[in-house]
Amino acid sequence: MSEFGNNATAPSPAIAPGAEEIDTRAVAREVGLRGMDARVRAVVPGFDAPFFQAGLAGYSDAAMRIIARRHGAPFAVTEALLDRMLLGGGHGFDKADLALLVEALPSGVEDTPLSGQIIGSDPDEMAAGALKMIEGARRGDKAYRAMAYGDGPAPTSTDPRWGQSGASTDDAACEEDCTPEALLALAESQPPETYDPRAVISAIRARSPGDTTTRHAGLAYATIDVNLACPVKKVDKKSRGGHWLRDPAGAVAIMKAVREAVPRGVACTVKLRRAYDDTPEMARNFEVIFNAAYELGYAWATVHARTVEQKYIGPSRWTFLKDLCSRHGDKPVFGSGDVWDVHDIFRMIAYAGVSGVSVARGCIGNPWIFRQAREMMAGKEPTAPSLAEQRAVLLEHFALCVALNGEKAGGRMMRKFGIKFAKHHPRG
Repeated sequence: MSEFGNNATAPSPAIAPGAEEIDTRAVAREVGLRGMDARVRAVVPGFDAPFFQAGLAGYSDAAMRIIARRHGAPFAVTEALLDRMLLGGGHGFDKADLALLVEALPSGVEDTPLSGQIIGSDPDEMAAGALKMIEGARRGDKAYRAMAYGDGPAPTSTDPRWGQSGASTDDAACEEDCTPEALLALAESQPPETYDPRAVISAIRARSPGDTTTRHAGLAYATIDVNLACPVKKVDKKSRGGHWLRDPAGAVAIMKAVREAVPRGVACTVKLRRAYDDTPEMARNFEVIFNAAYELGYAWATVHARTVEQKYIGPSRWTFLKDLCSRHGDKPVFGSGDVWDVHDIFRMIAYAGVSGVSVARGCIGNPWIFRQAREMMAGKEPTAPSLAEQRAVLLEHFALCVALNGEKAGGRMMRKFGIKFAKHHPRG
């Protein structure tokens, strides 16, 4: 699904009285000298600059993330992964299987530090799905489903029912089922028109015990991000994403379950919108959920300055972010909403006082925004990409996209990226 749809408004300034007077070059130099918020660096050491690529449904796959990193993005978030699809295995787990990413795209080892974002409607499903992402499915699909749907306690990484080291009893047959001969037989048993070698490999890997670090070849999730923000209608109807801003008790239950399931060495974060709508009740709900996140041990919250009802229509309210940060200076907060160019990154930092900025629609087809931000932090003028560079990066992105998704799917996906890239061309 597209995160934006046809109802997104064109780029426009946020509601931030006086922000246009901010000297963004001076702010950038000061930020460069000050460095990244130490509270964030302590959780994710490689997170060395106050901006990152947001998780964007239908866009932010590994190809887009790697291009962003090659241009200076220090951190990135996956698309929101649905808990039930993660627990289902097979195609559902493909987007979260980092071993598969490394196999399909060796340059995937560049994609770090990386946050795995999860979305869903049930605390146990969310907890089991998050744990499966972190562990690389080493216990086997059935074990995680049993954690989510069994009668016992909520899932945790040290759950004695399956042990800490890995394989469930369902993996006992894997020594026979996971041989090259068995894999070939499984592949040959599928009709040619439906055969997907990546799905076969993923299904086999998901049943295979083993050390997560070895399987990921050095690639692992730095954090798990709980999505309580997505405004898409079909997500809202199923009580996911931004819906939880109408139900603070449910939102807190999900955050608590995920935090207890994920090993303590892995940070949890949360993505929020400023409220479900502009009523006083929803404003109070936000405060309950926001404060509960930090009380539960979440490292930071990323707050989008639109309501869920707004979706992507109309301006975001940086005034809300400014008030939030002024009242919660002891908490790291990332801001999101109406960041369209590099100057908006530093304008939001200066105006709202956020620890950093989540760059979303502003970086689609524009990975140079991250390079420009680093240039400004170094006291230099931000440089626009030349036509030759635009061509080279577009081809580079296409090659990564095809390697990851195949030529047919990759070609389709690059259509929407091509439109965004073309905006930087004098004859777009």
